[in-house]
Amino acid sequence: MKKILIVDDEDNVRYSFKKFFRDPETIISEANSGMEAINILKKESFDLVLMDIEMPGITGLDAIQRVKAMHPNLPVIIMTAFGTTERVIAAMKYGAFEYIEKPFDIERLKNLVKEALEIKQIIDVEPIQPDHKTQAAAGDIVGTSAAIKEVFKMIGRVAAADVSVLISGESGTGKELVARAIHRYSDRSDKAFIAINCAAIPDNLLESELFGYEKGAFTDASQPKPGKFEQADGGTLFMDEVADMSLTLQAKLLRVLQEGTFERLGSNKTVTTNVRIVSASNKNLDHAIADGRFREDLYYRLKVVTITIPPLRMRREDIPLLANHFLLRFTHEMKRPVTTLPSESIDLLLKHSWPGNVRQLENLMKRTILMSKNNVITPDLLQEELTLDLKNTATVAPATKTVIPENLDAFDGHLYKYVIEQTEKELLLKTIAHTKGNQAKASRMLGISRAMLYERMEKFNIHHQDLNDN
Repeated sequence: MKKILIVDDEDNVRYSFKKFFRDPETIISEANSGMEAINILKKESFDLVLMDIEMPGITGLDAIQRVKAMHPNLPVIIMTAFGTTERVIAAMKYGAFEYIEKPFDIERLKNLVKEALEIKQIIDVEPIQPDHKTQAAAGDIVGTSAAIKEVFKMIGRVAAADVSVLISGESGTGKELVARAIHRYSDRSDKAFIAINCAAIPDNLLESELFGYEKGAFTDASQPKPGKFEQADGGTLFMDEVADMSLTLQAKLLRVLQEGTFERLGSNKTVTTNVRIVSASNKNLDHAIADGRFREDLYYRLKVVTITIPPLRMRREDIPLLANHFLLRFTHEMKRPVTTLPSESIDLLLKHSWPGNVRQLENLMKRTILMSKNNVITPDLLQEELTLDLKNTATVAPATKTVIPENLDAFDGHLYKYVIEQTEKELLLKTIAHTKGNQAKASRMLGISRAMLYERMEKFNIHHQDLNDN
C-alpha cells in the first residue's frame, strides 16, 4: 500500500489530486499548510509528498527543509504556479525530488509520481548504512582483489629500500596514490612528498620547475625560486608521465640521479640534493627507447624496481568497494545526504569496460551523486552517464585514418612499431594542418617542444605539400 500526502492551501487542488490518485493500492492524505504537513509527518510515514510553494504561514520551501530533516529519504515533489529560476534552484537545493508547474501536465505528473515511488521502494529495500570506522581516506588505495594485493605487496617490499621505483599502468589507474603510499611507508615519510606532471608543463618551463632559477635567469624571474628537487630534499619526488620529458631534460635528470647535484637556471653554484625518485608513465618506455625518444641509461636508473598497476577491468571485484568508497567520500565532501547505490546499479558498474579506469569511476560517482533524485543512483541514471562518457571518448579522434595494414604478415616482427609511427605521423599532419603551419601553436597543442616537433617532422618527411594534401 502506497501513502501520498498532498499539501496545498487550495481545496480544489487537493480534491483533484485525491480523485486523480484514487486507487485501491494508494492512500491519499492531505494538509492545507506547510505546518500541518510537518505535524502529520511527525506522526505518520509516507512514500511521497506533493507540496505547493505558496501557502499561508511557512512556504513550501521552508517546509521542505524541515521535512527533509525529519525524513531525508522521503521524495518531495514541489508544485508551483510561478516557476522562477530562484524558486527552482532553491527547491532542488533543499532536496526536492522534482518540481512541476501549474497547470499540471498530467502525463508528466504521472511519470514523476511513478518514478518517485519506485525510488522510494529501492531506498526502503536497500538502505545504505555507512561504516565510517572502515571508510578509507581520500588518499588510500582501495581494493581487496588478488591483483591489487600484489601491488600492496610490492609497496611493502620497496618502501623502505630507498631505491628508484618506476610505476607503470594505464591512465587513471592510480599511479600517484601508489607513489604516495611508497613515501608514506618509507624512512622519508617525515619529509616532503612533491609531485610533478611532466606532460602538463611546457618543456622550457619544466626545467625551471625541476631545478629552480635565480633572479634574472629569464624575463619574468624577478625573485629566485627553488625547484622541486630542492623542495623535496630528504623526501620523495614523484615524476608523472616521465616519458614526455625532452631528451635534453632527460640528460640533466640522469646527472642528478648519478651525482646528486644540479644548478639552478642562471647560476653556476652546485646544489646538492638527496631525493628519492618515483616515476610513472602510461607509455611503453621500451618502445620510446627503440624510437630514440627516451634514454636507455636513464630508463635503467629509474626502474630499479617496477610496479605495474592493473587496469580496473582486471580487478572487477574491487568495483563495488571503490564505488561505495567514492559514494561515502563525496556525499561527505559535498554535504549531501547518504546516497543509495542499489544492486542493479552495481551490476551495471560490473559489466562496464572502464577505459578510464578508477578515475572514470570516481568522476562518475561524483556526477551521479549530484544528478541523483532523492539520493538514489538508479541504473537509468548510471546508463545515461556511462553512455555520455562513451560519446565523449568517441569524439576524440573520429577522423583518424585506419593505419593497421591489411597484410599483417608483411610486418611480422615490427607491426607495433609501424602502426605507432603511422598514427603519430597522422596526428602531426592533422595538428599542423589545423594550425595552418604554425609550428609554435602546433607544438603547444601537442604538448611537446618545437625542437621535438621539428625532429618528428624531419623523421616523417612532412612538408607543406603533405599538409595541403591532408
